[in-house]
Amino acid sequence: MREAPNHPMTQGRIERWHQTMKNRILLANYFLPGDLEAKIGNFVDHYNHRRYHESLGNLTSANVYTGRGQTILERRHAIKRRTIEHRRLLHQQATA
Repeated sequence: MREAPNHPMTQGRIERWHQTMKNRILLANYFLPGDLEAKIGNFVDHYNHRRYHESLGNLTSANVYTGRGQTILERRHAIKRRTIEHRRLLHQQATA
């Protein structure tokens, strides 16, 4: 079954993005048009480069888009593996 164009079911991600942006930006008063433009720019930068998305494996959108996502996930996995090995060693030393 096909959805109609611009229907909320087909536009879910962008609708959610707009809702999040409006909720954050409408919390403040802006007295100059440049202030609002700067706030929107800051939000877009935060959303794409700093905010981790659970659906993307806790990566930023920019990391996934540029192809760095798999490298980051592999690095995290290696760090986790080393940490677990280190904790096991400490536990063995403490119980011996």
